[in-house]
Amino acid sequence: MASPRSTRITRALALSLGSAAVAALMPLGLAAPAQASSAPICSSSSHKALAAKLSKDIRAAMTGRHDTIAVDVWDANTGVYCAVNASAHFDSASVVKATIMGAVLRRAQDQHRGLTSWESSNLHAMITQSDNTAASNLWGSLGRARFSAFLRMTGMTSTVPGPGGYWGLTQITARDEMKLLDHFTDDHSVLSAHWRAYALNLMSEVTPSQRWGTPYGTPSGVTAHNKNGWLPRATHGWRVHSIGVFTGKGKDYRMTVLTDDNATMGYGITTIERIALAVHRDIGGSTTRSALAPQVTGPATETGDGSAPYGQVG
Repeated sequence: MASPRSTRITRALALSLGSAAVAALMPLGLAAPAQASSAPICSSSSHKALAAKLSKDIRAAMTGRHDTIAVDVWDANTGVYCAVNASAHFDSASVVKATIMGAVLRRAQDQHRGLTSWESSNLHAMITQSDNTAASNLWGSLGRARFSAFLRMTGMTSTVPGPGGYWGLTQITARDEMKLLDHFTDDHSVLSAHWRAYALNLMSEVTPSQRWGTPYGTPSGVTAHNKNGWLPRATHGWRVHSIGVFTGKGKDYRMTVLTDDNATMGYGITTIERIALAVHRDIGGSTTRSALAPQVTGPATETGDGSAPYGQVG
């Protein structure tokens, strides 16, 4: 894996090369409009042809979609970086559970101890089953100050914790979610190797009914580590998000895809999976052929993840 410093330098270069693809920061709770179709999406100083192909394929995946979309992609091996509306804010829904996990692990590291059985059982339920009670337990045990301190440590400066117990209303951006994934993988400055491996292992054990989104099209032999969120609200429809890290067989890439203004949960899943398939084909070498329908294996009815009340205006 690339060193944290070289990763940051390479991505900074990619950002400068593709700055037209990055939307300006929008007010909290309001995602930016889709970028102009002519703007570059991906860049790389060493793999320009791959960046150009992935730009074309991500743009094609978004064509005709009517939801609001934010994308952030990073391949540590080639230095290909892609961004669409990466600074736009979205209600987090359950993807914030990955950040809660990171803060819990950092607390244990700071205190030079292992996890308690209570922490371990709540973390397992929160990540693998997206259990809301477990998330509320851990959110409450951390407190706002410690959670915010973790955001500062990881450079997630655009993320704003949700009010009170509403962790699902935390305001997130695709770029900040990518920073979190960096701290679970290549960046060693916040979490030790032990805790990074712990986090990725839990994310690799997500229940099959929640393996939709960014894992769709994962190449054979590559491990998907993911966390999803899905929440309907009174305005902007369904928030449907997916973040993922993909490792194994020499691969080391990750992506975050955030969406809202979805009429249904399934519509948001399809959007994410169209984009994910483009990434897995171009970077991962996947041979999966189609992403025209959601790959949900759970209940047919669309039910929000319960991370925030439906009636509250968003």
